[in-house]
Amino acid sequence: MSDDLTRYSCQIALPGFGEAAQKLLQQAKVLVVGAGGLGCPALQYLVSAGVGTIGVADYDTISISNLHRQVLYGPADAGLKKAVVACTRLQKQNPGIKLVSLDLKITSDNVLGIINQYDIVVDGTDNFETRYLLNDTAVMLGKPLVYGAIYQYEGQVAVWNVKNLDGNYSPNYRDLYPEVDATQIPNCAEGGVIPTLAGIIGCIQANEVIKYITKSGELLSGKILVFDAQTLQSRLIKIGATTKTDIKSLVQTADVPSITAEELKSGLAENRFELIDVRTLQERDLFDIGGTHIPVEEIEENIDYFNSGNATVLYCATGKRSAEAVKVIKQKYPDANVFSLEGGLETIDTIK
Repeated sequence: MSDDLTRYSCQIALPGFGEAAQKLLQQAKVLVVGAGGLGCPALQYLVSAGVGTIGVADYDTISISNLHRQVLYGPADAGLKKAVVACTRLQKQNPGIKLVSLDLKITSDNVLGIINQYDIVVDGTDNFETRYLLNDTAVMLGKPLVYGAIYQYEGQVAVWNVKNLDGNYSPNYRDLYPEVDATQIPNCAEGGVIPTLAGIIGCIQANEVIKYITKSGELLSGKILVFDAQTLQSRLIKIGATTKTDIKSLVQTADVPSITAEELKSGLAENRFELIDVRTLQERDLFDIGGTHIPVEEIEENIDYFNSGNATVLYCATGKRSAEAVKVIKQKYPDANVFSLEGGLETIDTIK
């Protein structure tokens, strides 16, 4: 066995695997979108397994609240770009593969060109706009997509859009969830998540990628795995063998008007902004920076409030819910003078 294969000797020794499967891994190109709780463990094992080219797409920065589940980073990395730090660290882990840092936001303008360069995509995102965008693009390009999601103590994994022997494709995300009201579903930072769950689900995602590339095992195609970290019970929910969706175009993504913590601080000092807290009452009772309280689920019924022309800044814990609320307002009133606090209350130290 050559020296460059020695590090993979234990997986090459697997029955039915061998050097042929390892060569398939070395030739493969995998895109991981989201270098967070799911992306970190998935990336570590894809890199360790010897996948030849791995793209890491993430435009977010590392924060201290990430560290309990995003195991590639440490306290000294706070404020740095996730994609850049992840690639630098992972390249040291395996110098024999190619890592591509994509420090950018995936949008309807660039997603087709990015995904078209890869064989399979891993969805490690935490927002629904990007999740649907990845799904729809994968369907249009005929690429498989490994889905993962975590919330509190429960995780889900599935492999969407796999080409069947009859030439048809397996179900995709829209077969299970045609559309979701994202404003009513908190993410990990807002709803909480047990850190070990991120590792478990991320590793299962990496496992599905390896199975797909090496043509081994039974993929989570046409079904979804639901895992409960508290009981260690899992169940498989069958969806069907073939998709019933017909996706021919992408929903156009739009930039959400936002301001930074420093811009907010300056604006508040000059009385230029009105604040709206879109979090829950329980969150507000623990801490707030003032303003009117309109929970995100009540935005639509109070939407006329935002048509006054006043410059209004919506805030939540991380900026995710406030951004979704701004989208809802802009759909009804395109000229509304509303903004989302970028990064949410996680940036509060820069406001003080």
